[in-house]
Amino acid sequence: MSTEEESNPYELLKLESSATEGEIKSAYRKLSLKVHPDRNPNNPEAARLFHELNQAYELLLDPLRRLALDQKLRVKQAKKERYKAYDAKRKHMVEELEERERAAVKKARMGREEEVRVLSETERIKEEGRRLREMKQAKVDAVKVSVPVREEVEEDENVPPELSPLDTTIRLKWSLKKRPELTTPESIASLLSPFGGVDTEPIVLSLKAPKKSTSNKPKNGTALVPFKQIGDAYDAVCASGEAERGLEDVEVGWVNGKEPEILGWLKKMGKLGAPKPSSPPTPTTNAGTGFSSFPSTFPDLSSTPSLDTSS
Repeated sequence: MSTEEESNPYELLKLESSATEGEIKSAYRKLSLKVHPDRNPNNPEAARLFHELNQAYELLLDPLRRLALDQKLRVKQAKKERYKAYDAKRKHMVEELEERERAAVKKARMGREEEVRVLSETERIKEEGRRLREMKQAKVDAVKVSVPVREEVEEDENVPPELSPLDTTIRLKWSLKKRPELTTPESIASLLSPFGGVDTEPIVLSLKAPKKSTSNKPKNGTALVPFKQIGDAYDAVCASGEAERGLEDVEVGWVNGKEPEILGWLKKMGKLGAPKPSSPPTPTTNAGTGFSSFPSTFPDLSSTPSLDTSS
């Protein structure tokens, strides 16, 4: 899902940023019926609108990606308010200068005997106004250049990277000799079901024989699997090859060969905990028996401490 201005997920679903999961689902059901391609056969834009609606719906139901989206929108709104304040100061400065010039004109009408004095005063006021205007403009320019640059350098640390539809997709590799049961999308979905929600329809499965083999019998398998939530995909990647999690002899990695940028941002901001443990820890007198891969709420990043990973 893109986070560009023209595709704000909240705006697409006509929701406030504080919308609950129930409100998100309700809004999606209503809007999807209206824009569904089957109900709009004569509208060439229906398919695109329906796809964007689905992308927005899936993003808002993913706590971690929604947290990143909310932070990006907060930063954008803060910039807008700051520049609005600069415009107000500039308007006040212009009004003040215009008032001085009107006062000078009024004095010029006082009579011929004061004409010379008034003209001299007017010139002095104009010169003072010009100097004041230049000084204030210089201050405004300095504020627009130095302050935003300094603040934006600080804000860059909090601004999340662009979100990608592939952020929740993982790649599986295995040997059919060791895992002969993994030959259908259903078997792949069943294997990964302990980690989170997976649909069989979007799974891309490939079973291939070695290039130099004389037999057409496949020996290795690969699959691209999109999770519904990025935290679940992260847990699956962290459990690669672990027999305790059902992934013995199965290599699990990210679809692009590297970790999505959004995960690095979540870790840096303290919003992504450790992956779920492969087995329950031994009870002790100390607190903390597990970890969560994503927060249960969406606190404001500027005032919320790092996520407590104890369950």
